[in-house]
Amino acid sequence: MKTLYIECKMGAAGDMLTAALFDLLPNKKDILEKMNQIGLKDVHTHIDPAQSCGIHGYKATVHIHGEVEGERDHEHTHDHTHEHTQKHFHEHTHTHEHAHSHHHTHHTFHDIEHILSHLNISDFVKENALEIYNLIAQAESKAHNTTIDNIHFHEVGTMDAIADIVNVCLLMEELAPDEVIASPVCTGSGTVKCAHGILPVPAPATAYLLEGIPMYAGTIQSELCTPTGAAILKHFVSRYEEMPILRVEKIGYGMGTKQFEQANCIRAFLAQEEGKDRIYELNANIDDMSGEELGYAMKQIMRAGARDLFYTAIQMKKNRPGILLSAICDEAHKEEVIQSIFHHTSTIGIREKKCDRHILKREIETIQTPLGKVRKKKVHGYAVNKEKWEYEDLAKIAKKNDLSIWEVKKRIEKQNN
Repeated sequence: MKTLYIECKMGAAGDMLTAALFDLLPNKKDILEKMNQIGLKDVHTHIDPAQSCGIHGYKATVHIHGEVEGERDHEHTHDHTHEHTQKHFHEHTHTHEHAHSHHHTHHTFHDIEHILSHLNISDFVKENALEIYNLIAQAESKAHNTTIDNIHFHEVGTMDAIADIVNVCLLMEELAPDEVIASPVCTGSGTVKCAHGILPVPAPATAYLLEGIPMYAGTIQSELCTPTGAAILKHFVSRYEEMPILRVEKIGYGMGTKQFEQANCIRAFLAQEEGKDRIYELNANIDDMSGEELGYAMKQIMRAGARDLFYTAIQMKKNRPGILLSAICDEAHKEEVIQSIFHHTSTIGIREKKCDRHILKREIETIQTPLGKVRKKKVHGYAVNKEKWEYEDLAKIAKKNDLSIWEVKKRIEKQNN
């Protein structure tokens, strides 16, 4: 089980998270090249060695038209490393004067969807980036007491935020952690000056994003957690706690710009626990649903994020035959699965059980055969080695060539031996 632990004692910002995750990867040159080929025009990400209080790590900056974002935008009293939401978002009816002469175009949230849909990124990165941007837009609309459709984004701020968010999603795809855990989040304290005036820290949009997340002010008078950082954590992190027992393999440091008495960095710890996984088993007793209704419910609960779901015949009170619904899910999808069970079944109570699961390490290999490409799943561990052809690939070939699954397996295994 691969676990990513993010230490947020100096808050969280998009650029610092980018640098910390980048530091965890071995193929840094290739990854940085990939980050700069996503297709954002005139936008370039720089990641350079940096230090804070003698600790060495990396610093990420987004350059737009060759300039660092923030240096030509509104003036702020806080560190440019910790971008503030007000430079990215404005209400539709808000009139704003710029002290600089260059023209800004405003984008709606639907424009952001359009930009993301045309980037040179995977579906994983695209979908996760859009969900993070949606969280920010929802928080901002709540802070302004308006709708998402009435929130407009500055062109410069938009490109900067998209780059940060897409970069983090791309790095998460490369790291592929099974679970992301974070410490309680330090927000900083005091006030911050922005386009709308002087606001308390955490800023309103950040505070809304951190609802339900353990946070504290700390002793530093500065904005440490930004809306982008808060939204990234809210999206990827499954639980918040002080560092659990981990077998750490690599530590990444993402540096901020401003210097404090305390090292201004985010630390990311990558740990690997071979052969173990954590899942949840959700159980509910049902005695008043038809087979058709249960079949439909199963489909919807699986769509909500359950890894597996099965029904078991049981005997209930008053001598009634019933069904035990058992759903298996991870922490990230648990609430959605619970909601779906309540929504699509007649149960009024769900039992929850946390389980440690022993698993074999899995790898997928794609093999070219005369009938087409077929994926093979290989698993090993506990002195065991197994392999199996991917059923969906076999079924696709069987349908195309009017063959049985057995015939397809026989042909590709003969060619593969």
